[in-house]
Amino acid sequence: MTDLSLYRNIGIFAHVDAGKTTTSERILSLTGKIHKIGEVHDGEATTDFMEQERERGITIQSAATSCEWKGHRLNIIDTPGHVDFTIEVYRSLKVLDGGIGVFCGSGGVEPQSETNWRYANESEVARIIFVNKLDRMGADFYRVVDQIKNVLGANPLVMTLPIGIEDDFVGVVDILTKKAWIWDDSSDPMNYKIEDVPADMVDKVEHYRSELVETVVEQDDDVMEKYLEGEEPDIDTLKRLIRKGTIALDFFPTYCGSAFKNKGIQLVLDAVVDYLPNPTEVKPQPEIDLEGNETGEYAIVDPDRPLRALAFKIMDDRFGALTFLRIYSGRMDKGTTVLNTATGKTERIGRIVEMHADERIELDNAQAGDIVAVVGMKNVQTGHTLCDPKSPATLEPMVFPDPVISIAVAPKDKAASEKMGIALGKMMQEDPSFRVMTDEDSGETILMGMGELHLDIKIDILRRTHGVDVEVGKPQVAYRETITQRIEDSYTHKKQTGGSGQFAKIDYIIEPGETGSGFQFESTVTGGNVPREFWPAVEKGFQGMMEEGVLAGFPVLDVKVTLVDGAFHAVDSSAVAYEIAARGAFRQSMPKAGPQLLEPIMKVDVFTPEDHVGDVIGDLNRRRGMIKSQDAGPTGVRIKADVPLSDMFGYIGDLRTMTSGRGQFSMEFSHYSPCPKNVADEVIKEVQERNENS
Repeated sequence: MTDLSLYRNIGIFAHVDAGKTTTSERILSLTGKIHKIGEVHDGEATTDFMEQERERGITIQSAATSCEWKGHRLNIIDTPGHVDFTIEVYRSLKVLDGGIGVFCGSGGVEPQSETNWRYANESEVARIIFVNKLDRMGADFYRVVDQIKNVLGANPLVMTLPIGIEDDFVGVVDILTKKAWIWDDSSDPMNYKIEDVPADMVDKVEHYRSELVETVVEQDDDVMEKYLEGEEPDIDTLKRLIRKGTIALDFFPTYCGSAFKNKGIQLVLDAVVDYLPNPTEVKPQPEIDLEGNETGEYAIVDPDRPLRALAFKIMDDRFGALTFLRIYSGRMDKGTTVLNTATGKTERIGRIVEMHADERIELDNAQAGDIVAVVGMKNVQTGHTLCDPKSPATLEPMVFPDPVISIAVAPKDKAASEKMGIALGKMMQEDPSFRVMTDEDSGETILMGMGELHLDIKIDILRRTHGVDVEVGKPQVAYRETITQRIEDSYTHKKQTGGSGQFAKIDYIIEPGETGSGFQFESTVTGGNVPREFWPAVEKGFQGMMEEGVLAGFPVLDVKVTLVDGAFHAVDSSAVAYEIAARGAFRQSMPKAGPQLLEPIMKVDVFTPEDHVGDVIGDLNRRRGMIKSQDAGPTGVRIKADVPLSDMFGYIGDLRTMTSGRGQFSMEFSHYSPCPKNVADEVIKEVQERNENS
């Protein structure tokens, strides 16, 4: 029986290039998991094991690994920072108990940090903060702490202060113990001395320590009373209160250092053990029934309760399909049978493995609190719950965003065609934000994703990992349609062909709905002119037509249909007749209701050196961008803007040219907005030409 109080399930998340993967490497090296430290910039990092990750120096898939620190077992997930892969962060946070938010000492709180922080807040994950890269030009620990307060609205509890900065950064002061940790230049994390606080920092340390004590004593009335009477709490009491406040998300212990130079990581590991919750201290997951309603029961972390496990990631590697599971309650033994509540089918647990990036250690069983992978599960997908067949229950599934960009791909030959089908099936299982559909008119295979980089990497994986050579079309934007006017109309469906016929008459109003409302339907029919049992058929008919608008065949958003009256025939009326009538009514009335094309607008966040701000803003304006804000920082300017996706293709190349390679940007979907007429006409013409050619 494992002691769950010695478990920590944590994730490391941050903006691109803040040093998450390097931090993971240092943690693994310090805990004795790896002996040679791999560097991201050499393509050698342990947790970056995909070819695409090593080449680009970015993390694409979240990697899971585990290690030991001071008698505690840490299950660590290193997540990607790039906005196109936020899905990986989201689903990792869903199954973690705690996290380390890494921020760059010079870049500070960047756009992706905000998104990840928002996800972590939604998932109610306790976090500690690590301000990294203090050895870099332009690093400023105190500025980053201010940004965490002002931009993220979070409450950082400063636990260490840097000694020196940039090239002179040598170590940190631990505010709790008032001791300085100073490392030499050998980059060996074990080569450090613990000394007294440098004389020029004594006042600053005292100031931050009294701030720390005042913040944490609020966690306990008795301690606070004694403190107000002049009795300072001892270190054990302070640690207990910091732990309590961290788990309650009242504040976030904040550390600093340089992962690359191996300075400050031990204190972060100590904080993981001291302040982040173990699996039993986290709010238990609510259980829901098959309709999606909460049952009032919870998956309490206890090996003796019925099994509840959530599949949070599927990965295909050279040994077959791996399903990553977080076990919330109960135990799982090799060879036992479990029920997948999403499919209603049972699955046999074959091999259970503990992952260390892409190596694996075989296990005979796993229990509540563990994060493990199971080899060879057939029908399990991300978000599915596995449970005890005698006591079925579902955990809250994950919700994934809709893709905003698509490209058409065609295999080079017939052999590639079969391989492509199998490969795309596997890739969709691995990544729920990646979708594939076949265009029925042209027979083309359409890949849909979260951004250009996302699809770019998918094509790369198709070609290299699966050996499928494909031709790629140009990216297509996921437009939508809506209406702008209210229409009252009537439609009669009549068919007489000997025997019983078909008859349905409906009077209805079609009008624009609230933004984001999707499709709404209501019936105000009184007196039985359209019998109540046929209302769902009318709704189904209208809703079925929302998939394809009248302008260019894009899905329709935000339409409200009200059924006001109609007529029926005692013999000839049926649900099918009313469904057909609703479809005909949609085709008849939508062109009259002022149909309008909507385009996806992206939230774009650009970082540029100061001398190129004018060029960048001018370029964003040319792309029909609306500039929202400009913030000057010590190393450059951040410009936030809303820009239509259709004008953002190839932007990274243009931005690099304009800023001599120093500009960076990230973007994520914001909302749909009406298309200007000239753009809409162009899109509609393109779609018509495509349809004629196919």
